[in-house]
Parts: sequence; structure tokens; C-alpha cells
Amino acid sequence: MTRLSAPDPATLNDHQKQVYAAIAAGPRGQVRGPLAIWLNRPGLAEHAQALGQYCRYDSSLCTRLSELAILTMAVLWQSEFEWWAHKPIALKAGVSPDTIDALMNNRESIPFAQEDEQVVHEFVHTLVTTRQIPQWLYDKAIKTLGQDNVVDLVGLAGYYTLISMTLNVFEVGLPEGAQAQFTR
Repeated sequence: MTRLSAPDPATLNDHQKQVYAAIAAGPRGQVRGPLAIWLNRPGLAEHAQALGQYCRYDSSLCTRLSELAILTMAVLWQSEFEWWAHKPIALKAGVSPDTIDALMNNRESIPFAQEDEQVVHEFVHTLVTTRQIPQWLYDKAIKTLGQDNVVDLVGLAGYYTLISMTLNVFEVGLPEGAQAQFTR
């Protein structure tokens, strides 16, 4: 059961209606999950969704790498909704089913199809678990991904930390019929 419900669209105030319309008209096409929860505070929703639009749709990272990073964040935060929402997108973007399966099952050895995937995963995993990036990994990320992608990867990790915190704190559940993947 969700701790905090999304506001009823029929009772939104003017600011909430404006933000709701902007989200629904954008590339997401709908208001659900953390975005719906944030509508309780439309100022937060307005700015967070703008950052999310940049991180998901406008950054220098290709969709394959951004979705791999998002799935890595979902595993690290044990964020069911995020995993459920992004696994199909990651598959469509070219992240291999074997890689996704290994991520989900926290395998030591993940079969990455390309070196850039390994670097993205190692960078995000290290950043979240140690709260820093050692110089050798920073250098490797810059060499493999490029400066713009590294900056956008850090932004994406920060945004999906906010997403994951929101989903976990407010216990945002999965849609009816969706199967939970993480054991808590």
C-alpha cells in the first residue's frame, strides 16, 4: 500500500494542473510513479520532471547506456517500480537480456556486450556504494565515454537517486498484475 497517494486529477489546483499537463504532454505521455507523488508539491514536481526530461531524453548518453544506468540504480536502491518501468525500455534500447538478468541477480560477473556498458555500470555502482569515484575509474570513464557523457551520467545517477528515494519512502507499488523482482 502506498504511503502517500497521488492527488486526484479531478481536484488539482491550478499549479498542479499546469505541471500535470506538462508531464502528460511530454515524452512520458503519462503521470505515474514518483511524478504523480511529487504532484503533492507541484513546485518540486515541476522542477524534478524538467530535470528528468533532460536526463532521460535530452542528455548526451545514448538510450542504451542511460537505461543500463537506470537499471543499475534500480538494483542498488531495490526500487521495484523503477525496475518494472525501465526493464522493457532497456531491452528495446539494446541492453541484452543476459546483462539484465545478471544485474537483477547481483551476479559478480555481468556479461556486458560492449566496454561502454561495463564502464557505465562500474561507474554508477562505485559512485552509489562508495560515494566517490577513484581517479583510475574517472580516467577510464572519460576515455571510454567522453566528458559530456560522464557529466550526464552523474546527473542521471543523482536524479534516479531522487526517484528511488521517492519510490521507496512512499512505498509506491507496482501496477496490478506486475510481479515484484526484489526480495526485501
